[in-house]
Amino acid sequence: MPIRILIADDHEVLRRGLVSLFSGSDINIVAEATSGDEAVQIAIEQQPDVVLLDIRMNNGDGLSALEAIKERQPEMPVLMLSTYDNPTYIAQAMAQGASGYLLKGSNREEIIEKIRAVAAGQSVWTSDELRRFGRKSAAASPNGDLEITLTRREREVLEQVAHGLTNKQIGQQLHISAETVKEHIQNILRKIGVSDRTQAAVWAARKGLC
Repeated sequence: MPIRILIADDHEVLRRGLVSLFSGSDINIVAEATSGDEAVQIAIEQQPDVVLLDIRMNNGDGLSALEAIKERQPEMPVLMLSTYDNPTYIAQAMAQGASGYLLKGSNREEIIEKIRAVAAGQSVWTSDELRRFGRKSAAASPNGDLEITLTRREREVLEQVAHGLTNKQIGQQLHISAETVKEHIQNILRKIGVSDRTQAAVWAARKGLC
């Protein structure tokens, strides 16, 4: 089944380049936006499988658009796109619920692979990005300096979460049901004092679990 994506970038040359790049793949561009504000509106109207969102745009930047999309559609996968390997941008994107951060210089195979993974519900944050964000956010982590005891199974589940696997995939990996995985994740979030899977992945990276 084709993956329906929205591309939001204010440079027409880049948008045309992505159209050419996705030619012959299972990725179908269903809409384009040239500003952050337009991206939010189109994302809500079109309900794409993935939003590919540039960081720096006029009339509403990508990070503001990410926040607005996640407020309205928290489950919608958003992959940030940028020229800049900027730790602050990466940290903000991760904190606001993006599924990953893609550099514009990435090759075709990497871009397509990450879009497919995000469309399947996975996070594509790298261990390095998680650790960088973990160091940046350690002081703000509510349980950052506390000794937290996770069971062996919770550690196994958390490790898979940090690798971007969905509940179903984790269940298959660990030979348990997706519902059991969900219960473990809820317990993990409660124990470590975070509110979502991305924050849990950051915590895991900071603790050396992934």
